[in-house]
Amino acid sequence: MTANEDQEMELEALRSIYEGDEGFKEISPVSFQFRIGDLDDTKAFILDIQWPETYPETAPQMSLDAFFNNRISAETKQLILSKLEEQVEANLGTAMMYTLFEWAKENQEALMENHKPVVTAVTLTSSNEATITCSTAKKKEKKEQLTKAQKRRIINRTDNKGELPRGWNWVDVIKHLSKTGGKDDD
Repeated sequence: MTANEDQEMELEALRSIYEGDEGFKEISPVSFQFRIGDLDDTKAFILDIQWPETYPETAPQMSLDAFFNNRISAETKQLILSKLEEQVEANLGTAMMYTLFEWAKENQEALMENHKPVVTAVTLTSSNEATITCSTAKKKEKKEQLTKAQKRRIINRTDNKGELPRGWNWVDVIKHLSKTGGKDDD
């Protein structure tokens, strides 16, 4: 069999195995994403795999560059990739995607044992500043009074049922997408 025939057979098998699985995403016929772990799991990560022209005779290209993985340290990413490359070397010449995904799922704890979430921004405040902000927060618990113009704007934004039109919260949608790691399957 040629490399393209092997790829077509493996692609068909992957589609049937992972049909309906939220953790598996086919970006293109030669590029895949697989989420190891649940979305709310702090030790979850997304593995990007791309097949070269001569796959499975040559190793697939693997990366952990997805936005979802930004909280994982570079050392942990390197450890995960080196362990996965060992598995690739052991399975070279055969269809290995299912084997890689399942191996990563089974060994997630071992792969992420040294994981320390990366903190991107740290703000330090003195204890005096903290007490001042707490006391001012208590004073602001009063409900804000809306002006007539603000009330009119709210009413004009809603339809006759009192519901906001579709897409009014696009900022929240973008925040959600940035946390989940990308576009949904169409």
